[in-house]
Amino acid sequence: MRVYLCGVRGSTPAPGADFVRYGGHTPCVAVAHDDASAPTLILDAGTGIRSVSKLLDGGPFAGTILLTHLHWDHVQGLPFFAAGDRDDAEVDLLLPEQADGASAEAVLSRAMSPPHFPMTPSDLRGAWTFQSVAPGERQMSGFTVLAREIPHKGGRTFGYRVSDDHSTLTFMPDHCPTELGDGPEGCGAYHAAAVELALDADLLIHDAQLLNPTELAAEARFGHASADYAAGLGRHAQARSVLLFHHRPDRTDAALDEVAARFADGPGVAPAVQGSVLEL
Repeated sequence: MRVYLCGVRGSTPAPGADFVRYGGHTPCVAVAHDDASAPTLILDAGTGIRSVSKLLDGGPFAGTILLTHLHWDHVQGLPFFAAGDRDDAEVDLLLPEQADGASAEAVLSRAMSPPHFPMTPSDLRGAWTFQSVAPGERQMSGFTVLAREIPHKGGRTFGYRVSDDHSTLTFMPDHCPTELGDGPEGCGAYHAAAVELALDADLLIHDAQLLNPTELAAEARFGHASADYAAGLGRHAQARSVLLFHHRPDRTDAALDEVAARFADGPGVAPAVQGSVLEL
């Protein structure tokens, strides 16, 4: 499994000289099979999805876009995905089943339609399908994907476990474990859904927008996790490596260097770097 980190920032993009090394695009991870360079599965569609087009050598995207939830920073790149917005593209877009029963296309259109935006999902060129996904396991673009609902404020949110014949990637970019209690270390509970998704994973990509109890308390209304929680969940679930993801938009390269140094002595915990390519 080959994993491309196309966007690792959270909440808003972060342009400027202070955000060059770790990257400023919002969440997007592209996944390819070992025997193919072109990704066929895209996790979230933040502004980082624009970079996926460059991975396709001028060709169209043919595969699945899987959204964890519908907050702006996880969908705002969708209409700017050039490889998906062309006549020969073939795209299956899936998002969590909604509590009100709204269809996938209808709920996506709430933000992507006039007067908020000049086009709707149905205006995207190519063969697009829009579907809702329920918790459970299914096949997508040659991968086995397990979906579980995880706590996060402001809309139903899923975490995903993506597996092939020999590797496993866990993706939880937005997660508010403190909604289920303080947990053993005060950063949130290691609840059943999170542990199931992360158990023995080769790579855990996890929300680490916050760093310490002060930030955790101050930002509670937005519903994110701390770096300590992400590292702790990795240890608890025996994941082989952990990438701290969804960096705060004001967290500079210098500040993220300090985060990297803080976890340098721990096994396999590091801040995610946009543009990285990982072989699992």
